[in-house]
Amino acid sequence: MSLNWKEINLVLEELGLEGSQIQNAVQSAYDVVILRLHKKGVTRQLLVSLTGGACRLHETFKAFPKSGKPLRFAEFLNSKIVNGWIEEARQLGDDRIVRLLVRRGGRQFRLYLRLWSNAANFIVTDENAYILDAMRRLPKKSEITGGVYAPESRENENTTARNYEVRDIPGEGSFNKKIDDFYSSQGGALSLEALREQARRNYEGSLARISAALERLKDKEAEFSDADKLKEYGDVILSNLSLIKKGDLWLETQEKMRIKLDPLKSPSAQAGLYYEQYRKAKSGLADIRSEITSGEKEMADLESRYQKLLAETNPLILAKLLKSTRLIPTAVKEKKRPGISFRRGDWLIIVGRDAQENDELLRRHVKGNDLWLHARDFHGSYVFIKQRSGKTFPLEIMLDAGNLAIFYSKGRNSGEGDLFYTHVKYLRRAKDGPKGLVIPTQEKNLHIKLDQGRLRSLETCRVVN
Repeated sequence: MSLNWKEINLVLEELGLEGSQIQNAVQSAYDVVILRLHKKGVTRQLLVSLTGGACRLHETFKAFPKSGKPLRFAEFLNSKIVNGWIEEARQLGDDRIVRLLVRRGGRQFRLYLRLWSNAANFIVTDENAYILDAMRRLPKKSEITGGVYAPESRENENTTARNYEVRDIPGEGSFNKKIDDFYSSQGGALSLEALREQARRNYEGSLARISAALERLKDKEAEFSDADKLKEYGDVILSNLSLIKKGDLWLETQEKMRIKLDPLKSPSAQAGLYYEQYRKAKSGLADIRSEITSGEKEMADLESRYQKLLAETNPLILAKLLKSTRLIPTAVKEKKRPGISFRRGDWLIIVGRDAQENDELLRRHVKGNDLWLHARDFHGSYVFIKQRSGKTFPLEIMLDAGNLAIFYSKGRNSGEGDLFYTHVKYLRRAKDGPKGLVIPTQEKNLHIKLDQGRLRSLETCRVVN
């Protein structure tokens, strides 16, 4: 519910804003501003809300949180009208546009609060109606710096009959106090009820995603927990090679063990397949259990954050908390990218500094059409250039990545070296090789001489993963 014109007049009548000094402007959201006013030893907080369905102007008695970062319009107000004096505060006819005339020094500013649910705005002009800034910049309406805004020209136009009355709002105290309490508890988008419902939806959605991810991880854990059985299958196959005939689908032993076979593989190759599955299961089990632990911790943290939101009784603070408190799963979303990254224009270059990071990047952070570079004949980092849709890799980006590949290799001291490069989809993991080791195909060669100027330039492009 937004205030009607009669209610706006009553708000202004109770407040008597003329003669007030503006001490500060605070903005906790893009559509809510507080003007802190002082008059005759009394300090008040004047709330201006442009929230759809809850456009209003009234004194608020609630604590008002500051934004996590300075917002543009509040910064503008503080630079122009702080320490200014309100000379006039009135509504223009019955149009729900409030005009505040503010004088600071030798200048007069006009503050227009248009409290229309479908087109609300807070516009500041000079004495000649030229717009200095607007809370919502609307170029199509010329409500931008340099535009003209003079709603007084419509003040005396004939309007349709508006038989509004001041609504009977329950509560005690002035009308300003009643509507402040009303909006805090049940009025519109900034009400506690609406905000708590938003928190509940966010919480339930996040909880469902975490639960589903944990369920998948636990299924995988159960599968990997049986890793010793895979090794046993390999051992049994090698012990019973004479019993296996070409094309057999199963091996059945005297111990009543039944092992599935691939009819297209030799018995020894079949045993090797089970051994490979065993090695992967053993190495992956620890990672999966670590992810499960992180997921369970995230679920507990989620519940704690949700309860903190529900305990907040100030809707303005709750609205801010909803924006800053992320009720989303972090432990089960994409992991933080390992290695170090460099952003050159629109291109991203990633460097894995050791075998662990190289392997993690290959498994989870690069795709088939990304480019892989590695120093030839030297141990060193894997360097990846992330592919951009419809774009070829520019030579300058190739040279950047090539310099990084030589610099982060054992060939750094030689000052130059040759590189392999190919698309990630042409990399094949080395069977039984150490973690991260790959064999490239369709690779090409690039010779790089280290360019210290280029490397220094890249350091300025380093990004936080």
